Amino acid sequence: MTRILVAAEVESFLRAREVPPDLHVDLLDPGAPIPSGEHEGFLALLTRRIGPAELDRLPRLRVVANMAVGYDNVDLDAARDRGVLVSNTPDVLTDATAELTWSLILAVARRVGEGERLVRAGDWAGWEPTQLLGTGLRSKLLGIAGAGRIGHETARRAGAFGMRVAYWDQDDRPELEREVGAVRVPELEDLVARADVLSIHLASTPGTRGIIDGPLLDVMKPGAILINTARGDVVDETALMERLQSGRIRAGLDVFEAEPHVPEALRELDNVVLLPHLGSATRETRQAMFDLAWDNVVRGVRGEPLLTPVT
Repeated sequence: MTRILVAAEVESFLRAREVPPDLHVDLLDPGAPIPSGEHEGFLALLTRRIGPAELDRLPRLRVVANMAVGYDNVDLDAARDRGVLVSNTPDVLTDATAELTWSLILAVARRVGEGERLVRAGDWAGWEPTQLLGTGLRSKLLGIAGAGRIGHETARRAGAFGMRVAYWDQDDRPELEREVGAVRVPELEDLVARADVLSIHLASTPGTRGIIDGPLLDVMKPGAILINTARGDVVDETALMERLQSGRIRAGLDVFEAEPHVPEALRELDNVVLLPHLGSATRETRQAMFDLAWDNVVRGVRGEPLLTPVT
């Protein structure tokens, strides 16, 4: 019997699948240490760090199927050294994350969070012509930092709001340029300086961690909006808080440097909308993510090619 370790948080998605009779699933509770055992497959979440110590506890492990498009929680070198394959779940969460990105853009631009809190607190005294004035989006520039799958889909939706699009990426994106008229900006600093809304879609890598730092934030236009639905550590959170506290810029954040910790100073600010990592949080998307991760882990333990391999 082949044993597979599965994050207990996804048990409800597992019920929608039929487990083949030759496989046995063990659920791993949140925060519980990885057991020493004979597991050959591991369906993991991005909240689970998988490094050399964790891999050494699973000497028969053949595959880690990460239920996320990102895989910065997995030490790829350590996995490669031990002959462990790693997969992720690209594509299936692209639309959901792009939609959530636009939820944040609109919420920040139109001060939705502030208005909602005003009504809930019972402090709304009625309509006023200058109450909670926001920012219109038509003719404004949407800057896409990282024009991969999610960045592309976010940019595609800009036309519905009459926005122009520019992007910064390591590669040319001719399809994006043809489809939405996006203009490539060679330097990230130039994109940051020009954007009315800066939407971040960068993977967390040694080269991108902290790339949106204080000096870059200082070149943003007064009143510009920063949106991050990628990874929290690509933005210097302390530097961002300082700029938000000054009131010079605004932000919408779905991710944070040390999740689930969100600094109190950030939570106290009105000019930032904060969400608990909801980018892929639709029923359809999370089931599709699980299904892809499950198919990968089953194929991996059987020695078949992975559907979406990282290594």
